[in-house]
Amino acid sequence: MQYRTLGKTGLRVSALSLGGSQMGGGFGPVEQSEADRAVRTAFDLGINFVDTSPYYGLTEAEKVLGRALRGIPRDRYLLATKVGRYDMAEFDFSADRVKRSVDESLQRLGLDYVDLIQCHDIEFGSLDQVIHETIPALREVQRAGKARFVGITGLPLKIFRVVLDRTEVDSILSYCHYCLNDISLTGLLPLLEEKGVGIISAAPLAMGLLTGKPLPEWHPAPPDLRAACAQAAELCRARGSSLPRVAL
Repeated sequence: MQYRTLGKTGLRVSALSLGGSQMGGGFGPVEQSEADRAVRTAFDLGINFVDTSPYYGLTEAEKVLGRALRGIPRDRYLLATKVGRYDMAEFDFSADRVKRSVDESLQRLGLDYVDLIQCHDIEFGSLDQVIHETIPALREVQRAGKARFVGITGLPLKIFRVVLDRTEVDSILSYCHYCLNDISLTGLLPLLEEKGVGIISAAPLAMGLLTGKPLPEWHPAPPDLRAACAQAAELCRARGSSLPRVAL
């Protein structure tokens, strides 16, 4: 496993990390025993960073992960979760709600603190509120010892420029913009490097698009892209490899 320092945080994270959304059942049912085995296998192979959210499975992912982490020494892993998004169309970035959200997540996870707390999908809220209310509230959470660092997440890349021009964060999480079919995140790298912001590139398999397996109904990929990826998966198999291996 390779390890990299996340921006200026000093956190040494595994280059390949464990995303927690599947533990909420978004890609199909997951038994607790499967989650337990996945977490322990990931750690045994050198993965030390796990990312989750109360939104995944409507808090179920955090509960499943919390149970999977029982008995594992806290210094063996780094953990990130999120605030602000709680359902498909339920967002609340107010200071009071995000502070309560952190406490609720810690209870579900069975932890005293998280290593990174992130504002989830900020494009669905007011960026002014995120800048002037949410992030300052999370800095209070940080000072209280409940989180070590503060980040933001979202899909449109332009949102990161808006926030970084007006305040400081420790990391960004961008998804589906640095993978085999889309590398547009590269255009943001100079700004992030200049500011020393840690970069988490989530969904390197494009939320299942690059797995070669059937996609969930909610997946946004258009038909032509799905067909191209299916062809790519078949080509990889014919060459003795697999699309996920090539994509990673």
